[in-house]
Amino acid sequence: MTRKLQFKLSIAAFMVLCFSTFTFAQKLNSSLQKDPSQRIQIAPESVFKSFREAGMKPVNHTLTPAEKEKVNKAFAYLTPLHQRILKQHLQSISFMDNMPNTALTSPVDSVDGSKMFNITFRASLLDENISQWATWKENTCFIQETDSSYKVRVEAGKLDGIIYVLLHEATHIIDVVTNITPHQNEPNAAVKSTAFTKDIWRLMNLPSDPYINSLLEQTRFRSGKPVPISLAPDVYSRLSKTPFPSLYAMTAWSEDIAELATIYHLTTKLNQPFYIVVIKNNVELARFEPMKNVLVRQRLDQLSTFYKP
Repeated sequence: MTRKLQFKLSIAAFMVLCFSTFTFAQKLNSSLQKDPSQRIQIAPESVFKSFREAGMKPVNHTLTPAEKEKVNKAFAYLTPLHQRILKQHLQSISFMDNMPNTALTSPVDSVDGSKMFNITFRASLLDENISQWATWKENTCFIQETDSSYKVRVEAGKLDGIIYVLLHEATHIIDVVTNITPHQNEPNAAVKSTAFTKDIWRLMNLPSDPYINSLLEQTRFRSGKPVPISLAPDVYSRLSKTPFPSLYAMTAWSEDIAELATIYHLTTKLNQPFYIVVIKNNVELARFEPMKNVLVRQRLDQLSTFYKP
């Protein structure tokens, strides 16, 4: 998969959620299971089609009993708000082999017009812990030069990787249902800020002026292209001067809330670490720990609604 395709897929993941004109056909089950973790179905055909058109050969993945248990546990780790919203608005979850990205949340048609969603996961995620998966993803931001001894590693504990990704994707559903971020039909349209985006974002995918940095704008989730790994210490130094909890959070305001809610829950409620280190010749050159960043911490009051019973 080319870097250009990777960037298009990451952009598409939140564009699908932001625009109400994007709907995907999947038959509704009139007797949905009370437990969202049991709503396992084959992904909507439109999801398969989108990956085939990107040159992939996706196939449905049937879960083993051990994999189903990991899924059940991941749902049990969700916040009270996640639990309530998913019971009402999660139509199905799906698992796919030969899927180019980690997960995709898509709206599906509903008989009564209510907002319903499918989450499709790359099945191999079930074989990774959070640190392994997050390290892989973070390294897609960098080009490993031939003679470089730099390494970027994410320390995020050994819980199953699907816990992080489910938290992130389910937060997208909460966002769409409750309008934590604005939703509009045009990506460059100016809209009234919400409490979450005020003074942080100017447009859906454009940070406010104080947080636009020339180096950060070159990084993968802003430009679609990775930067040399030798720039990693400077990248995280610049990121630490923003209110964003990760490089991926800078993609758009929908990814910002998904990353912030997920990393906060992982570290504060599940007592796991989350920090990124840059190492050269076994010497630590830089460390980015979002939950110790004052600008990030100033936003945490926005997450209180996730924990109301």
